[in-house]
Amino acid sequence: MICDERSTEIRKLSGYLTAVPTPFTADGGIDEAAFSSFCDHQVAQGISGLVVCGTTGEAPALSAREHERLVRLAVEAAAGRVPIIAGAGSNVTAHSVELARQAQRAGADGLLVVVPYYNRPSQEGLFRHFQAVAAAVDIPTILYDVPARTGCGLSIPTIARLADLPGIVGLKDASGDMTRPAALRRLLGNKFRLFTGDDATVPGFLAQGGDGCVSVTSNVVPALCVRMHAAFQNGDPAEAQAIALTTTPLTSALFIESNPVPVKHALAVMGVMPEAVRPPLCEASRETRGAIVHALARLGLADL
Repeated sequence: MICDERSTEIRKLSGYLTAVPTPFTADGGIDEAAFSSFCDHQVAQGISGLVVCGTTGEAPALSAREHERLVRLAVEAAAGRVPIIAGAGSNVTAHSVELARQAQRAGADGLLVVVPYYNRPSQEGLFRHFQAVAAAVDIPTILYDVPARTGCGLSIPTIARLADLPGIVGLKDASGDMTRPAALRRLLGNKFRLFTGDDATVPGFLAQGGDGCVSVTSNVVPALCVRMHAAFQNGDPAEAQAIALTTTPLTSALFIESNPVPVKHALAVMGVMPEAVRPPLCEASRETRGAIVHALARLGLADL
């Protein structure tokens, strides 16, 4: 049975949730000090929650033990100030269930479960996958739909079916379809949480009834992102749009190459964490590095 307190907290969640990168040491291990410090800084800047072991965290390149350790470190760093959402995605349902149970044991407040990749299951197969994962734990599950990475996506009818399950409380939507937030809000009401997974779409997504963003950009400028969401919530769309325009060059630079390669370079330039990624990812190209430094310089975060 879903824990009522945790479920209520996640069901009310809104704003920016930072998708946290996993910093690696020179010998390929996890830089635990950098990770913990970064999580604490994000919370101090007003971020609404932390998402660990997701796409930005290079989850497919992490061992099960590393998954668990990162969740525990994030829980300790947050110290109850914001919820920790742990990635528990896999293209094998049994593995996803295992990661979900492990995340719960490590203290996660909720799960982010991506559409199974590579296998390209039917909508019925997708439903059964998420149903099995949600039923295996006592913490809420947020669906993650990102067809560009998974090769298939959740249909609106399937999302609606899943929303009827007690353990499934929201969606991170990286489908790129900007008609979906309004359609889903009309269909599912206000209790089901809707987060965009694309920083560039935040103003439009919020305007159509979205609750917030699972963000890459907030790794670099968390305070600006928090201000933008607050302006929208306070009925000042002009201010929200002005802030969004300020961050647009940075957001564009952070997605020139596959995430998290660019954001790790940005954070390395800022002296926050190492930029190393695990193969098959590799370091950012010269062009990407230049674009990132220029974007950071415009925000006063780097020197040209």
